[in-house]
Amino acid sequence: MDKSVAEPVTDEELMLRYRNGDARAFEALYTRHKGPLYRYFLRLVRPAAVAEELFQDVWTGLIRARERYEVRAKFSTWLYRLAHNRLVDHYRRSAAQPPTVDDDPEQPLAEQVADAAWREPESEFERRRLGQRLIELLHALPPEQREVFLLREENGLSLEEIAAVTGVNVEAAKSRLRYALAKLRAGLSAGETMRKSN
Repeated sequence: MDKSVAEPVTDEELMLRYRNGDARAFEALYTRHKGPLYRYFLRLVRPAAVAEELFQDVWTGLIRARERYEVRAKFSTWLYRLAHNRLVDHYRRSAAQPPTVDDDPEQPLAEQVADAAWREPESEFERRRLGQRLIELLHALPPEQREVFLLREENGLSLEEIAAVTGVNVEAAKSRLRYALAKLRAGLSAGETMRKSN
């Protein structure tokens, strides 16, 4: 085995290095997680300026908590628990309503929900139309179902990790995800049926 090829460094190892003073470890963590974490907030709150503020708050919280960090779960679970708590605080303080749809954060969520036939739209216009419809349906979901769906599909967390992030048991997380997927699929199917009948 070639010892010159370095093994990839885990998030947990990077966070421990950062806790011990390695600023480059923080940069690596930020680079790995900035896109998914920002999209998490962007899909859960509007306007985008609020999502940006919450995003920055989580990284600030991570910096403040670094000296107390211990590996008790995957780093991503810990990070999204910080994000979930910040989101809950935001909703409590602002009595915020679910966001309105005003743009697509450029991620093909339709592929995560749709049946195989929907995965190959006939044109770029059709792909964008499906993506926009999915975003509308996503924002119509109850916040708990929307969050579980995003944690699973956008961020790749397991049901166990989602349960830890959201503070519910695994069965509740599974149930929320199942309901979210059923509602999204039904909404996409209903929209397609209406489009074809016009």
